[in-house]
Amino acid sequence: MGTAALTVPRPDAGRDAVLGRIRGWQRSQWHERSKAEQVELQYRLVWQCSIWFFYVGWCAAPLPSALRDRPLDWALGGLLLVLGAAQAFFGNRLQRQAVDAYLGRGGMPRRGLAESAALLGAVLAVTVALQVVHGMDEGVIGFVTLYALLPFGCAYCLVVPVRRFLTRFGAAGAAVVAAHAAATDITGIGLAALAGLVLLTTGMALLMSRCGTWTLAVLWEAERAREAEARLAVAEERLRFGRDLHDVMGRNLAVIALKSELAVQLAQRGRPEAVTQMIEVQRLAQESQREVREVVRGYRAIDLGAELAGAQGVLAAAGIDCTVTGSAGGLPAPVQSALGWVVREAATNVLRHGDARHCTVRLRVSQRRAVLSVENDGAPEEAGDTGSGLAGLRERLAGIGGTLRAGPAGRGLFRLTAEVPLPVGAPGPEPAVRRPVSEVTP
Repeated sequence: MGTAALTVPRPDAGRDAVLGRIRGWQRSQWHERSKAEQVELQYRLVWQCSIWFFYVGWCAAPLPSALRDRPLDWALGGLLLVLGAAQAFFGNRLQRQAVDAYLGRGGMPRRGLAESAALLGAVLAVTVALQVVHGMDEGVIGFVTLYALLPFGCAYCLVVPVRRFLTRFGAAGAAVVAAHAAATDITGIGLAALAGLVLLTTGMALLMSRCGTWTLAVLWEAERAREAEARLAVAEERLRFGRDLHDVMGRNLAVIALKSELAVQLAQRGRPEAVTQMIEVQRLAQESQREVREVVRGYRAIDLGAELAGAQGVLAAAGIDCTVTGSAGGLPAPVQSALGWVVREAATNVLRHGDARHCTVRLRVSQRRAVLSVENDGAPEEAGDTGSGLAGLRERLAGIGGTLRAGPAGRGLFRLTAEVPLPVGAPGPEPAVRRPVSEVTP
């Protein structure tokens, strides 16, 4: 009689599943973003958290202990807490709209500004009412006022010029100080402290919101410039391909046209040489077809030095610091062609995968073999030897007896290494040359 095996789930299986889903979300939501998008997301998250932090630290936390033990005081204090939370909620939404308006992605959030201004007026009115009935300690008034002005000020400074913001916000701050002075018996020192807190709020709004969003605008401008450089690099590569195609077809087509015209004239005169000319036209057409096929498929002999310089230029245009060490001079044509394809595929992978900032290409040539290694940072932890591109490289290298290794090379590093044996009697290695990005010529 058989026994059925019972599978007992591990106690931490649910936790592992949740962590797996979180890591999957991070990979899909974070690593797929560009650097500019990651920076902007961090900025928005910091602001969203900061406004609630200020609400708790300057309003919700100190207010209950500062209220008197009277029903009216607690009623006004509860209303103040509700209005302050509404300011934080609507202030976050208004901040998103104001940032988009500053970056040119939307219009001015007039309705949101009106709602935030109305909440600001309500909070300040309740604060003055608490001061009139002596329902709150004077030391907490400044913190509540400081918080009340912040959500509206951080959004308003993004949609108007700085001078206009300073003028209007300064006038609003003066009105707040005047209202406290008229409605209460607050001392001159207290009024001066309140005015100082208003000035502090103005500076915080400019530093936190205006300066941060200006940095985002500069970052996005640099990102657009980098994308334009990358498009120019692609356009230059297309022009190079066009020049190669013209060099291959231009002369042959001209000769075909001349010989065809000559064959027509000879045929009209009944000369037998017309057949010879047409045979030559047929040979040139077949040769042109073969050369065009080689150009289109990329099977022409590749110059490894040109591929190294081209990869360095493309990576530099994408904002990746690339250093090339070594010299391809003297290598046989089949070896240069195979290693040139390795350079192409490696540069494409660096651009397509991970979040690289640095890339190093080393070419070492000895009497018996040539070793090419490409190492970059910013590789995901789960990066491995996958993809049809690497399989194609292995087949290409295997045709000349070479090998290819690819995989992680330490924390956040990925290395691709190709080794190709050199034929007997091949020239010796030339002195290694280290080429910085600034010396690359397109």
